[in-house]
Amino acid sequence: MDRTRLDEFLGDLETDGYLLDASADDANQLYLSGFTGPDPFLTLYADGAVHVLVSGLEYGRATDEADADTIERHADYDYEYGGRDERYEMYAAFVRDKRVESVSIPPRGPAGTADALRDRGIDVAVDADDTLGRVRAVKTDDEIDAIREAQRANETAMRAAETLLAEANVAADGDATESGVLRHDGAPLTSERVATAIETTLLEHGCALDETIVAGGERAADPHDRGSGPLRANEPIIVDIFPRSKATKYHADMTRTFCVGEPSETAREWYDLTERALDAAIDAVEPDVTGADVHAAACAVYEAAGEPTFRTDPETETGFIHSTGHGVGLDVHELPRLASGGGELEPGTVVTVEPGLYAPGVGGVRIEDLLVVTEDGYENLTEYPVEFVVD
Repeated sequence: MDRTRLDEFLGDLETDGYLLDASADDANQLYLSGFTGPDPFLTLYADGAVHVLVSGLEYGRATDEADADTIERHADYDYEYGGRDERYEMYAAFVRDKRVESVSIPPRGPAGTADALRDRGIDVAVDADDTLGRVRAVKTDDEIDAIREAQRANETAMRAAETLLAEANVAADGDATESGVLRHDGAPLTSERVATAIETTLLEHGCALDETIVAGGERAADPHDRGSGPLRANEPIIVDIFPRSKATKYHADMTRTFCVGEPSETAREWYDLTERALDAAIDAVEPDVTGADVHAAACAVYEAAGEPTFRTDPETETGFIHSTGHGVGLDVHELPRLASGGGELEPGTVVTVEPGLYAPGVGGVRIEDLLVVTEDGYENLTEYPVEFVVD
């Protein structure tokens, strides 16, 4: 956590403190407290200091793990197993004990805690700008190293997926039920089987993810379809992997599109066009340009080739139908946005660049690299090659 940046941003709020009531599943909570508590707990930032309040169950681990100036337990406020009203009385006492009479809370609350504190005389303001999310957007060198390490594991998993595809055979044309289906070790090669290989590899390299995207054929026409069932030759297969390090909790993100066999002329054209859009967008990344500028660079390539984008047709259901990218960190999707309206990029921001094209009848093509913005441009954290046809 960058305390200087934290003090600068949170110090500008018109309240005495910033309060979080969440578990470590909330990226803001994990960032501010440094504690991986699985149950909701309180973290209060006030006057340049971070204060944490946890249950007695978690107190020992929090004292070892949390990046906080003070760590207290419920028993310090004569509470351990009381009811909801007693819990809120403890929360109010904890806040007032830090000489705080007004707090900001994130846009998503929780509303119950906000209302309870208001009922007990503490002013609560909703931080509609998600100030902590803006703080988290710029990474320290240690955070960038954590993302880089997760990306190396990600690339190992992508290699496992591509290897399965490369080793696959195509079902004989004489079998009408399986014509064109990829087979591996005598069984159909399915999206689920490739996803399992990805997840197993990630676990072996200290990362995990709840789900991934391995989508072929028509399923690839939906950018967020996870994919299912047998994969087929001569069709684009989108593989999008976004793991989280089990040790550092930081994410990586990468997409490649593969084809086993001979892609259609349209799919080949789409892939070449998308690779050009990727290069154009990456070339646009540097400090002080906006996410909107980077998105425009990708859109311009597609639009010059006559492909629809949301920029030219906000209602299109085919073509380039998503933003060019997003920030990556403790959340796999966070600030900044590489999209229309996206703000300025700062050194230390880590972003994906992921143009793509989609339509029923062809499927989809997407290529995604992971970059960190530097003082004079960018560093591409992705080392995996960009190749369409699997040998």
